[in-house]
Amino acid sequence: MTIRRISTGGEFEAKVGYCRAVVAGGFVHVAGTVGQGDGVAEQCRSALATIGKALAEAGASFADVVRVTYMLPDRHEFEPCWPILTETFGANPPAATMIECGLIDPKYRIEIEVTALMPE
Repeated sequence: MTIRRISTGGEFEAKVGYCRAVVAGGFVHVAGTVGQGDGVAEQCRSALATIGKALAEAGASFADVVRVTYMLPDRHEFEPCWPILTETFGANPPAATMIECGLIDPKYRIEIEVTALMPE
């Protein structure tokens, strides 16, 4: 089995020892991704942009995502993200889980992790 690693040069990749995405076994596994911005909606859009770039580099798109996990330090902040997520996944919604938990830095309001099936 071939494994391909995709790095985006994010600050935590080198510090923690991971890469943004790994293509293996017919799937693209995208690491938990935080975004930049002042609020949860802005950070959600930013994280999705980074994820979208990693998926594109792997040869996939949001239409290929089969699983997504949302992690937020405050579950009450999730609702403002819903329209952004509906817009992103459109007619191809993945299986999803939302977890309330601490993130690597209190300035981050959302972290998103996805798994996509490589298109044939």
